[in-house]
Amino acid sequence: MAPILTNSNQPVVTERSPYTENGTVCVKNPHLDSLDEDVLYHFGLGTKTHNLPQMFGDVKFVCVGGSSKRMKAFAQFIQEELNLKDGRREVENICAGADRYSMYKTGPVLSISHGMGIPSISIMLHELIKLLHHARCRNVTIIRIGTSGGVGIEPGTVVITDTAVDSFFRPQFEQVVLGKVIIRSTKLDKELAKELINCSKMDPEIPAITGNTMCTYDFYEGQGRLDGAFCTFSTEEKLEYLTEAYTNGVRNIEMESTVFAAMCHLCGLKAAVVCVALINRFESDQITIPYEKLMQFEQRPQHLVSRYIKKCLGL
Repeated sequence: MAPILTNSNQPVVTERSPYTENGTVCVKNPHLDSLDEDVLYHFGLGTKTHNLPQMFGDVKFVCVGGSSKRMKAFAQFIQEELNLKDGRREVENICAGADRYSMYKTGPVLSISHGMGIPSISIMLHELIKLLHHARCRNVTIIRIGTSGGVGIEPGTVVITDTAVDSFFRPQFEQVVLGKVIIRSTKLDKELAKELINCSKMDPEIPAITGNTMCTYDFYEGQGRLDGAFCTFSTEEKLEYLTEAYTNGVRNIEMESTVFAAMCHLCGLKAAVVCVALINRFESDQITIPYEKLMQFEQRPQHLVSRYIKKCLGL
C-alpha cells in the first residue's frame, strides 16, 4: 500500500500489533535495555526501588477509569466480590507517593485511574505497559470502565465498544511523532466483547449493547455540545452530525477509547471498553440526573466487569 501523505508531504506510518505467542506484554522500545533503571515517574515506582515481579507478577486483570475515587470504589468492590478483604478496612493506593494517578491491587486485579482525555491516559498506559512488562505478567486482560454520552440510546445503557473511532468515524488513532503523523489501528478484542455481552445477559439490571465508540479531544465543542464557553455551530448542525455518527454505528462518545485501543493492540494486550451512557446526546448536552441515579449508572460497568472476572476465575 502506498503511503498516505500529510499536508506537509510527510508519510503516514501505519503499525500492526505484534501479538506474542506466550502471552507476555510486548514493549517496542530498544532504548529501555540501556537504562540503568526504568523510573515509572507518574506511578512513583521504579525497577530498582521496587520489586515489580513480586508486587505485580500475578496480575491477570487491569481495570482503568478516569476517576480516582471511582477506581478506588471498584477496587473495594472487587475485593468484596473475590472474598479478599482479610480484615482490611480499605484498599491502599500504591501510587500514594505520586500525585497524578491512583493504583490499587486486589489479588490478580489491578485498578488504576487515568484522568480525563487522550494525553492523560496515554501517559498512564506507557507506564502501565512497562510495569506489566517488567513484572513479567502474562495473559493480561485490560478493560476501561467509565462513563460517556449516549448517541440515540437510553441513559443507563452500557456500551461495550465494538470499534473505537475518531471524530471522522475512522477506526484509527493519529499521533504526531517527530513531525510525522503516525496512524495506529484501534482494533479491540472481539471475543472479549462477546464474553462481556454474554455476562450482561445474566443480569437484567444491566442493559448492555455493542456499538462503536467515538473518541474526541474535547468535552464541549469536539463533542458538538451547545453549552460550552464557545460554540460556532447551530442546533441543526449538531443534530446532523450526531445523526451521521449514529448512522456510522456510533452509540456513545468519550475521550480515551482510540488511544487506549491503539496502545493495547500495539503491545498485545487483550482489551475492551465498557462505558455507561449518562445521557442521550440527541436530547440533552448537560448531565442533570439525580445523584443517586448517577451513582447507580456508574456502578453498572463495574458490576458487569466484576461478573466477567469472577467467571474467568471460576467463582
